Amino acid sequence: MPGSPLAWRMRPSTLDDIAGQHHLLASGAAFRRMLEKDLLHSFILFGPSGTGKTTIAQVVASMTRAAFVPIKAISAGVSDIRKIAGEASERSRYYEQRTVLFVDEIHRFNKSQQDVLLPYVEDGTLTMIGATTENPLYELNSALLSRLKVYILEPLSNDDIKMLVRRALEDKDKGLGEYGIAITDLALEMLCSYARGDARIALNILESLVDSYMRDDQSLTVDEHMLEAFGGKLIIKYDRNGDFHYDAISAFIKSVRGSDPDAALYWLATMLEGGEDPKFIARRLLILASEDIGLADPQALVLASATAQTVQFIGMPEARIPLSECTIYLACALKSNSAYEAVDSAIKAVRSSGQHQVPSHLADSSHSKSGKILGKGTGYQYPHAFGGWVKQEYLPPGLKDNKFYSPGHNPEEARLQKILKYLQTANIPEKN
Repeated sequence: MPGSPLAWRMRPSTLDDIAGQHHLLASGAAFRRMLEKDLLHSFILFGPSGTGKTTIAQVVASMTRAAFVPIKAISAGVSDIRKIAGEASERSRYYEQRTVLFVDEIHRFNKSQQDVLLPYVEDGTLTMIGATTENPLYELNSALLSRLKVYILEPLSNDDIKMLVRRALEDKDKGLGEYGIAITDLALEMLCSYARGDARIALNILESLVDSYMRDDQSLTVDEHMLEAFGGKLIIKYDRNGDFHYDAISAFIKSVRGSDPDAALYWLATMLEGGEDPKFIARRLLILASEDIGLADPQALVLASATAQTVQFIGMPEARIPLSECTIYLACALKSNSAYEAVDSAIKAVRSSGQHQVPSHLADSSHSKSGKILGKGTGYQYPHAFGGWVKQEYLPPGLKDNKFYSPGHNPEEARLQKILKYLQTANIPEKN
């Protein structure tokens, strides 16, 4: 079928035609009222691909009385920004018309481009709309970001995708309505799974199926077998350097910490299917074993260390198995962050208390004359000479009696506390 791609032809032309984003576009929503009243301020549309960022910008272009200038950040340079700003200034001076600059993929602007854009946004020469799939908190400098409002677009629901597919199959002007194409309910469900909230992917797959199976002399019903044959392995949208990378590893860590092995395995599988470096995951498991399990189950760190070595040795796809084993063990293990909190508490004391001298009885006395001349080691009591423990001060004088370690409420640390209490209270005779 000749012509423009189906996804492009079916792009909405009004706010009411846009699928999803009800939090922004529902009747009476503040964002929608701003667009309808043409009271635009500079803002960022942040969300995954295929959720309507560019579509919203194009609808704005048709609604606003301002001049609308679209550019792509990947191809626009500093000179382009200055030229557009100069034309906007003249347009305002001679015609009293505002200029709206739409920057697609604004995360691709480097620091110098953002710095050039900043004063024009700040003084109102340009009202800027930016679209990005990357987290603007990391991709835009703080000065520019402080002049913008960020609106978050969400992945489309399965119902939204179904509505768009049916609309494309029924529309005789822009879609496929003239061909009488049908789709089974199961195929529609599968198509939604393949799209994963991306309208563009759904329509592109539909168009490719129609191009592959449509014959001039017969009708077509798209079924699950066609999708299976066409789709193959489900492609996971996962950018190892992007925002979803950080969100996925965060969800993985919090699932392990929250003792939910099933959720932890799901996010592990998501990362592996997306091409995440298994060594990166293994490093996070090492940190989890220390930070969140720690003394409640010291074996966790041993297993995490063994997992990291195994992953480095065998690689993928086999590395998924030790990663799964370690993930399940850590998720099911008792949790304690006492070691993590203890060292941070000690670091805080070091930073706030200034430099302390090592008490003389704890200082290095390896030189034969260090005790006699410098007094180092003098008064030190060797614990083994007292049966394993003897009361003496190990902290600097200014920090005497400070407590940095608070035991977690778990059997292992309770056992350690019993040992410590035994050492400190047992009636161990002093060595003569």
